[in-house]
Amino acid sequence: MAKPWTTLARVTTSEGTLELRQRGERDFLITLGGLVLMNSLANRSEIVLGQRGCRQLQHRPAARVLVGGLGMGCTLRAVLDSLPADAVVVVAELNPVVVDWCRGPLAGLTGGAVDDPRVRVEIADVADLVGNAAAGEFDAVIFDLYRGPHFHTDPHHDPLYGNEAIAKVRKTLRSAGVFAVWGENHDAGFVQRLRAGGFAVTTERPGRGGLRHVIFLATRSA
Repeated sequence: MAKPWTTLARVTTSEGTLELRQRGERDFLITLGGLVLMNSLANRSEIVLGQRGCRQLQHRPAARVLVGGLGMGCTLRAVLDSLPADAVVVVAELNPVVVDWCRGPLAGLTGGAVDDPRVRVEIADVADLVGNAAAGEFDAVIFDLYRGPHFHTDPHHDPLYGNEAIAKVRKTLRSAGVFAVWGENHDAGFVQRLRAGGFAVTTERPGRGGLRHVIFLATRSA
């Protein structure tokens, strides 16, 4: 018989009740309004997202990466494992309690990734950080947000996945920089907007069988 879930923490947000649940040493859920956002035992796509987004930076001196969304820290861990010791990783997270969870109950999942000396956490909307970034500030921008691009995304004005947002990401990337995005499903419209916005694009569905999430890998054209 499966163990029952224990709620470790609960906080009210503008989008509903955010909860951290546990039922085993390494078995955690983060839920929002009762819907599962993250599962510590089903994070293959998040890990591959971090790896693919930074695989070109393993030997890049002073590489700079922007990660949108902390979650359980699995993407961040993969990013750090792909970067040299002098890299800088800026993480944008809307909910400060999520940072506390990653420093507390979830720390063992990632070896305390959020406290790595290369990491700087900003309690902010990643769209705002992108909009305020200097031209060519980052080598990679990685979005690991629970709402990825989808069919109903406003193609022009969506603050994360619309044409205007894509142009801002391109501006903040250095030459051949990578924009890596997690998605629940493939979105042909998003791929088209990325290509029109000056990116070479590939997609990947990590894992085998069953429901597999999508990674969009967009490389900034010269």
